Amino acid sequence: MSSHREAPQISKDPNADSTDVYAFVSPDVAGTVTMIANYIPLEAADGGPNFYEFSDDVVYAIHIDNTGDGNPNISYEFWFTTVNNIPTSFLYNDGPITALTGPGAANWNRQQTYTLYRVDYGQGSWPYEVSRVALGENLPVPPCNIGPLSTPDYGSLAAKAVVTAGARNFSATVFAGQRADGFYVDLGAVFDLADLRPFEEAHSMYGLKSTGLMSAMPGVNSLAATNVHSLALQIPINQLTSDHSTPTNVDDPSAVIGIWTTASRQKVRILGDHFGGPVGSGPYAQVSRLGNPLINELLIGIGQKDFWNTQYPADDKQFVSFYTNPLLAQLLPSLYPVFPNLERYNTVPGSFATNAHGPDRADLVAILLTGIPASVVPTAPTYSGTGVQADELRLNVAVRPNTSGPSNLGILGGDPAGFPNGRRVFDDVATIELIAVAGASLPLVDKQYTRDKAAIPGTNVSFGLTSSATDTSAMGTENYLSAFPYLATPWSGMWTPDGTPKGNLTNPAVPGSQ
Repeated sequence: MSSHREAPQISKDPNADSTDVYAFVSPDVAGTVTMIANYIPLEAADGGPNFYEFSDDVVYAIHIDNTGDGNPNISYEFWFTTVNNIPTSFLYNDGPITALTGPGAANWNRQQTYTLYRVDYGQGSWPYEVSRVALGENLPVPPCNIGPLSTPDYGSLAAKAVVTAGARNFSATVFAGQRADGFYVDLGAVFDLADLRPFEEAHSMYGLKSTGLMSAMPGVNSLAATNVHSLALQIPINQLTSDHSTPTNVDDPSAVIGIWTTASRQKVRILGDHFGGPVGSGPYAQVSRLGNPLINELLIGIGQKDFWNTQYPADDKQFVSFYTNPLLAQLLPSLYPVFPNLERYNTVPGSFATNAHGPDRADLVAILLTGIPASVVPTAPTYSGTGVQADELRLNVAVRPNTSGPSNLGILGGDPAGFPNGRRVFDDVATIELIAVAGASLPLVDKQYTRDKAAIPGTNVSFGLTSSATDTSAMGTENYLSAFPYLATPWSGMWTPDGTPKGNLTNPAVPGSQ
């Protein structure tokens, strides 16, 4: 979660495993959209000597669907190249790295660059390319944040990797490199049968009441102090919409775009060439994808999780039963007796069939598969009008950024600029999707349904990682940036992002601290 270890096979291939996708109208540069795709889950900051990096044999892509058919109209592809500058060294660096090129990079052994392509498929042309443009070549990837001796003044060093790329009539601000993971969730609580720490006293499993020993205990951010590798783009809106406009009316059909990321590897892999590494051959096949957060973890059955990763959004109709009858919605009343209304909704009167369930969850289908129509959320409709069921992170680009009092609960918190209208880095998507599955969004499609008190946004159920709906700095995320690339300086093995020692370096009780 969000998509850090979501499927059995891709969890064995972390360099191709997407963890999160963000998309929002940029608050720092008017008229642009920012898209961020993160890869390589749960990076340990001190994970040397072979520190984390993008793979040369993976094609990473961020896709945009601006016609609502579930296929990409535009793709931005990242192709990486890695060199060993000091082949005889066993270290990532033999001294300080103070620049990305030139003498300041002379001590940097394992160095990466990339080429950024914009690929256009036009309308209805997928999978055949209409054009392919290299927006930039040999673009720099900053080193990992090793520590104060190896990567001094890391913030300034990484900032030099934010570059402007462009060709023909296309342009992009782009960054590729290590960042602090901005997603937050209590994984220990989630996978212990959803035993949420702040809500633990209400937990019950098949009639066995919880001890309540953790009552009102704060949540634990399992992603605190971990890093990811980010692909970040800031693109003018009129280069993404179907009619090349910058819509200002939320009802404009061209205002809704869908975003997702994929990673692809060549189909044939031969192990052990004379350099000791694998050799790829053949066409590229998709091995990972991500649009909306938590879909593979929260909804898709384990027998289809890796298959789901290989499919494109246009084919998602085959998975609709996981949305219309999610297992978690059936389990919640058993885990927490405080959901009596949801339990009644799940029940088919007079039926004893083991596979019987209540009405289909049209609310989840709209939020996650087709988009939300204006009749439901007039301030931020995300329905493109096609009705195609496709898992995409849909964004209405006509909705202005909320820079005064945004809610981390997004639309459920009354903030139309937040998830599921795109996704900002501080949106509490784990809580949003949990309470949505618990019935918070059911009244949007069923006016007769009354939400259980525990499912009302901002009341009981949460992961305990924010102090309130207006808290946009969740515990453990430290300092989100206010401008591109938004995700904070990555953690190092020695120092925290704000420059203070990581751990107690002067406590004599700590071995090696003196």
